Amino acid sequence: MKKVNHPDRNPDFATGAYSDGIVVDGFLFVSGQAAVDFKTSQFVLGTIEEETRLTLNNIKAIVEAAGATMENVVKCSAHLADINEFDRYNEVYATYFPGIKPARTTVQSVLAENIRVEIDCIVKLPA
Repeated sequence: MKKVNHPDRNPDFATGAYSDGIVVDGFLFVSGQAAVDFKTSQFVLGTIEEETRLTLNNIKAIVEAAGATMENVVKCSAHLADINEFDRYNEVYATYFPGIKPARTTVQSVLAENIRVEIDCIVKLPA
């Protein structure tokens, strides 16, 4: 196994008992990401569109740090604080996957820190 961190992660930013990403057997497993500014170690709360964009930008940074692109994402799981915001979330989400969309599960969940969205993903790394 190999650990992959967000490239802007402040070394003093403790996020819990998990890694941003783990590479094993040609796959990258990205932990649930949210609207976090990794440089300041702060959550950035906003509209569902703003939080989805920042969340996916954080995922993109971790994916690229592992040597892949968003086109290599094969599965996402998304948690929304309010499922009624699905259409607005989905509009932003779709812009990150213009080609073949990854498989996805989206559910409503109780999320910490008053965030609106959390997304994790599995990435098939290029050979």
